[in-house]
Amino acid sequence: MKEIKYGRFKGERALYASDGLRIIDSVFDDGESPLKESKNSELIHCLFRWKYPLWYCDNIKVKDSTLFEMARAGIWYSKNISFVNAAIEAPKGFRRCKDLSLENVTFHNAEETLWHCNGVKLKNVTAAKGPYFCMDSENLEIDGLCLDGNYSFDGVKNAVIRNSRLITKDAFWNSENVTVYDSFISGEYLGWNSKNLTLVSCAIESLQGMCYIDGLKMINCNLINTTLAFEYSKVDAEIKGYTDSVFNPGQGTIKAERIGELIMEKDKIDFDKVNIICDCIDKKSDKPEWLK
Repeated sequence: MKEIKYGRFKGERALYASDGLRIIDSVFDDGESPLKESKNSELIHCLFRWKYPLWYCDNIKVKDSTLFEMARAGIWYSKNISFVNAAIEAPKGFRRCKDLSLENVTFHNAEETLWHCNGVKLKNVTAAKGPYFCMDSENLEIDGLCLDGNYSFDGVKNAVIRNSRLITKDAFWNSENVTVYDSFISGEYLGWNSKNLTLVSCAIESLQGMCYIDGLKMINCNLINTTLAFEYSKVDAEIKGYTDSVFNPGQGTIKAERIGELIMEKDKIDFDKVNIICDCIDKKSDKPEWLK
């Protein structure tokens, strides 16, 4: 492997189609696509200051490096890519990539990040300003994600998320086969139109959360400040503590310690298909407040 140290690269496609490079303590300055179509290379303590640094690349390892704000749309159409200990200021990173690993990575602007990727592993990743994070990606393994950004995981398939903190409105819409363990989720309209969403030992805050879901499973979960939950969902839920309100669940079983208000409209749902197991229901209603 050829080693380059203290390089300063400018101009379009500065190291185009490189193979087998080990680049250390170097700067990729003005000039688009400096490493386009490169492969089998390592980048250590490198700075990326311009657009499209790693497009159509294969087998690239990046460590202890920084993508500055203008390194936009940084890694697209690439495969077998790993980032360890990296700061990424630029938006629109990682699109249509395959077999991608990110560990100890911070996204300062995660807008339009990780779209349409397949085979994604995230460990100890922080993503701020991140609407539509991971949209339409498949086969994700996530551990220790701290996310601030609405509409996350829209359309994702086959994802496992652990030990994460997600501040995100409209998360997991249109998703399929997602399981979340030991995490905190705060956001309105959680999980709408999803299929096979499983939440295990999670704490959740949501307005009208977990509605319109085909196959919702909740095990040992807490609902904090959560109202009008489970509307028209096919649900199997085990809820600890207090649930503010449950509204028109479509089918299945909801087991809770206490429910503030249970709202079930006889002309909207089949009571025979819904099993509510709760010894303490503060109030039962046959219509929501806005129809009274």
